[in-house]
Amino acid sequence: MLPWSAELNGRLEQLTFTSELLRGNPLGDPHERPVLVYLPPGYDESEDRYPSIYVTMGYTGHVGMWFNRTPFRQPYPELLDAMFADESVPRAVVVFVDSWTKYGGSQCLDSPGTGQYQSYLCDEIVPWIDSTYRTVADRDHRAVTGKSSGGYTAMVTPLLRPDVFGALATHAGDALFDVCYRPEFPERARTLRDKYDGSYEKYFEVLATRTGRTTNEDLHLLEMYGYASAYSAEPDGTVLLPFDDLGSIVPDVWARWLSRDPVEMVKEPQYADALRSLRAVWIDAGKQDEYYLDLGATAFHRAAQQAGLPDERMHFELFEGTHGGIEYRYPMAVRWLAEQLS
Repeated sequence: MLPWSAELNGRLEQLTFTSELLRGNPLGDPHERPVLVYLPPGYDESEDRYPSIYVTMGYTGHVGMWFNRTPFRQPYPELLDAMFADESVPRAVVVFVDSWTKYGGSQCLDSPGTGQYQSYLCDEIVPWIDSTYRTVADRDHRAVTGKSSGGYTAMVTPLLRPDVFGALATHAGDALFDVCYRPEFPERARTLRDKYDGSYEKYFEVLATRTGRTTNEDLHLLEMYGYASAYSAEPDGTVLLPFDDLGSIVPDVWARWLSRDPVEMVKEPQYADALRSLRAVWIDAGKQDEYYLDLGATAFHRAAQQAGLPDERMHFELFEGTHGGIEYRYPMAVRWLAEQLS
């Protein structure tokens, strides 16, 4: 009973998937990954096939965290289940996917710095779900969602793999890199200079001596290195930072980051074509987002309009709120997607 637990109307399966694509990844992270699959009320009693909606997590997130219980809030799976308990809501299979790395995340991209996380999602997890559950196994009945870095995944995966996903929902996803990332570079450069001889190698040596005692400063440094591992790693896995010791832009590396900025991507013909092909696009963010991802959401919405995606296929909203505590909005987007994909 609440607040300790809730009896579900549907069913949540906790599974483990063995990935051949992640086996031997550059960071030595596990290639066996947890996967949560939510089956809506009525699934076991019917022979119907359902749209599928994939959920990816923000930076530092992993699948086990979906069960975290905080005061006066229910975990996302319970909110989702309560939403599907309404018989007027079209049913969908919801899949919670893990793309965690030792740096805190992968942006769910294929990178020689982290591993083949996008291919893992698109070429392993999706076919496995389609063969295991009664889904409608085509891109027009499949969506990807997420918040923050998970929202970034939701934006770029359908652009890079429109054969797999035909809809998306992004909550405060990483976008407009000049605004959300670039202001942090001088601060990270200063921290590295003052405490770690200007070197991430020195930082990782120190970090290894205090495992389990990470600070907010550590999270910021790890996050920046994780982004660089996803956006600007060399073929041999060497990670290139987009800023120098003064916090100034390194132009050729920064250009590689911008090539994966959703706002910049949809200016390219192939990605604009992919975006126009989508059945449904949900974009939202809090107006007080600390990382200015409300501005990124607005920029992505404008870019989608300029690319020619009709307004009737989009939901765009800025609401009162910060970057945290917006979990209550996740089921809203899932409901809207389920309606569009049914």
